[in-house]
Amino acid sequence: MTIAAFRFSRFINVVRHLSGAIASKPRAEHNHLPPPPITQLSEAELVLKKTVKKFGDDVIKPLVAKMDADSSMDQKVIDGLFHNGFMGIEVPHDYDGPGATFFDAILIVEELAKVDPSVSVLCDVHNTLVVPLILQYGTDRQKSKYLPRVHKDWIGSFCLSEPNSGSDAFAMKSVAVRDGDDYVITGNKSWITNSQEASFFLVFANADIAKGYKGITAFLVDRNEKGVEVGRKEDKLGIRASSTCPIHFDSVRVHKDMVLGEVGKENILNKQLEGYKMAIECLNEGRIGIGAQMIGLSQGCFDATIPYLQERKQFGKRIIDFQGIQHQISEIATQIEAGRLLVYNATRMKEQGIDFIKEAAMAKWYSSVVAANTTAKCIEWMGGVGFTKQLPVEKFYRDCKIGAIYEGTSNIQLNTIAKLIDIDYKHH
Repeated sequence: MTIAAFRFSRFINVVRHLSGAIASKPRAEHNHLPPPPITQLSEAELVLKKTVKKFGDDVIKPLVAKMDADSSMDQKVIDGLFHNGFMGIEVPHDYDGPGATFFDAILIVEELAKVDPSVSVLCDVHNTLVVPLILQYGTDRQKSKYLPRVHKDWIGSFCLSEPNSGSDAFAMKSVAVRDGDDYVITGNKSWITNSQEASFFLVFANADIAKGYKGITAFLVDRNEKGVEVGRKEDKLGIRASSTCPIHFDSVRVHKDMVLGEVGKENILNKQLEGYKMAIECLNEGRIGIGAQMIGLSQGCFDATIPYLQERKQFGKRIIDFQGIQHQISEIATQIEAGRLLVYNATRMKEQGIDFIKEAAMAKWYSSVVAANTTAKCIEWMGGVGFTKQLPVEKFYRDCKIGAIYEGTSNIQLNTIAKLIDIDYKHH
């Protein structure tokens, strides 16, 4: 176990032993105490949040403008994420990890996004998409190989989207053809986050075309495998320091042991689960992460704006003293808090084993709306200076747009919510 992981896990265990994690407290009817507020954090969670904030202020903040301009993640930031134990935070002690919770992972994403959403998405994809699939479906051999490294120094990348299959994942064209003890993967992936920094890729390809989308299977592919070609980085509007590249898999040969689960299905707990369902189920968790990113972004933008409104005067009054501005500030602050409640509630539900798909979709959709509202209003409140790169507000404005696009567009989230409401009322 790394020193960072040991220190962090030891502290988490001690504090939780003394105070108990808030999320696991008994319900009121069992102990005659009122249930804690959703946003109330345990001592361990508060310390984690404070630790991430300090890292963000001390290490990330001085580099944000340069990373955005250069469209590149500074290695000091990546090293710091690992050194502080933020990467692979759910990796169990048996694999040299801190054994923290999904809620801890969400707190990290939210806090990082207050400083730079680009850094938060690097951590988010790694912690809420790649690592959970290995934890849940990996073989002992796969876990032994990858889990110690995803907390120490390996970044993972999630390869699902293709040129002609974004929201429509079932239109996937990548194939994996069996050849003896190997699979030969051929295909193109698009918009792949962490592609430049990744040591390995979690790749979805169809291993049984006769089954249609039910043949979609997940593979663990190391970056150094022959035929893995990472393309030119996209020149994006926002989250510019986060690498987004196309990846071409040119007859990449991987051993059958690198199939995550089984071909086209997973028999864990006696349930049939095709690879495409693995991806979709994992994306439900990832959507909570994007919600956390958007709420962190909103809070960071809000925090950068209010002090300016307190100092700036017009017509002999502070801007914050104008009633019209006060009403708008109140609305935005309420929206941010409501979005945070949705994110935290979906996270707590996931940890308690309660169906959270609708709540995850609600959290992602609404948080993206809040981020768009918040950043636009903050620029308006600040006037001309908000439109410049003097302050971080314009960057938050650019960064927030992706929230309505990746890991399921806003329209996809609304479709999901409506379908689940329809099902709920049919059951009633």
